[in-house]
Amino acid sequence: MKDPRVIVALDFPDAGQALALASRLEPALCRVKVGKELYTAAGPSIVESLVKSGFSVFLDLKFHDIPNTVGAACAAAARLGVWLMNVHALGGCAMMEAARNALASLQAPPRLIAVTVLTSMGASEMAQVGMSGSPRDAVARLARLAQACGLDGVVCSPQETVMLRREFGKPFLLVTPGIRPAPGDKGDQQRVSTPGTAIADGADYLVVGRPVTRAPDPLAALRAINDEIAAAAGR
Repeated sequence: MKDPRVIVALDFPDAGQALALASRLEPALCRVKVGKELYTAAGPSIVESLVKSGFSVFLDLKFHDIPNTVGAACAAAARLGVWLMNVHALGGCAMMEAARNALASLQAPPRLIAVTVLTSMGASEMAQVGMSGSPRDAVARLARLAQACGLDGVVCSPQETVMLRREFGKPFLLVTPGIRPAPGDKGDQQRVSTPGTAIADGADYLVVGRPVTRAPDPLAALRAINDEIAAAAGR
């Protein structure tokens, strides 16, 4: 598979468990995500180990700080050999431009995307932190800002994918968490979808965690999701 569209979320508390799960997968069939828990526990070495094993790594640290700090953090992440990284669009244009500029001089820079509204947030959670309107409105507004700042795309829930693909077209990347093969438990996600529906709606990459990592046979679960994606892409 030339461009695996599944990103398996290695949301584990230590490197041993993450690498054990990764060893049951195939780099040709998926990419992997390293988030805050695993990165905090294992540090940069976990990213380097996964890269050496042949995996494309999405470093999901959602940088959100002053522009200089975020730019320096993005440059450090790029040196680890990651394929994709993200920042919070709520950090504003100066911060996103600093992140973009930190990668611009690299020969093969990582892709850089922005987090819009977390998939765990609905309208009530947004209101609690002073964000007006619906999640859909906020996602659209933040995606426009990310595009204006020169980022490669955004993280969005499956429920905003059609809207964003219609507005931005290709090659603006849409990376979609909240993927649950039906029937499935939503877990702590509120805005979810099946793999086939998300791909048919225009998602580029799907972040999948527990449906693969907690499956009795992770590789078989991954293959089943890839089969569903292939069927949806061929519609």
